[in-house]
Amino acid sequence: MMTSLFSIFEPSSSFFSLNINWLSTFLGITFIPLLFWAPPSRWVLLWSKIISALHNEFKTILGTSNLGLSLLFISLFSFVLFNNALGLLPYIFTSSSHLVMTLTLALPLWFSFIMFGWLNHTQHMLAHLVPQGTPGILMPFMVLIETISNIIRPGTLAIRLAANMIAGHLLLTLLGSLGPSLPSKLLFFLITTQILLLMLESAVAIIQSYVFAILSTLYASEAN
Repeated sequence: MMTSLFSIFEPSSSFFSLNINWLSTFLGITFIPLLFWAPPSRWVLLWSKIISALHNEFKTILGTSNLGLSLLFISLFSFVLFNNALGLLPYIFTSSSHLVMTLTLALPLWFSFIMFGWLNHTQHMLAHLVPQGTPGILMPFMVLIETISNIIRPGTLAIRLAANMIAGHLLLTLLGSLGPSLPSKLLFFLITTQILLLMLESAVAIIQSYVFAILSTLYASEAN
């Protein structure tokens, strides 16, 4: 049961199918240029408002001198969101449920911010290790705690996104596997529950994309 349950997160064993599954990660990018050529519609205007709101929020956190970073994190949000949303469709590989994918996004960003901060703003980074007002006797412990919290940041980013994607898909798979064994009178309640859970997973896909992007923005602001 456990093997068949978690097999929904496994790419195909053949080399060709394995490449196709991981290439589906970039499927969402192909839709982005269409937004510039598509005629104005409710969805295009909604997406434009979302991007504008994110840009204003990221610009507030990073400062007006780092507009390029704001565009980077908007692209990160869009990429994660498209992959989360595509994973909700039938027979499409959910790449954001794998640590290989999430760590590939989180680790290089975190390492770049840390290296930039320590090389260019060393005193500022040292000041972050000891919060203001910390008693002298607790300073060594605070430095150790802050250092550990900085080191585990890419891991927490990656695990948070992957765990939330895995949990929702497991619930949908478990409910779907109950269908053949249930009497016909209960199928209506099962389908209704699955629809509600799918709506919840759609919200989780959006929220986790935003959380991933906003936390990365906050980590970048500390280095600047």
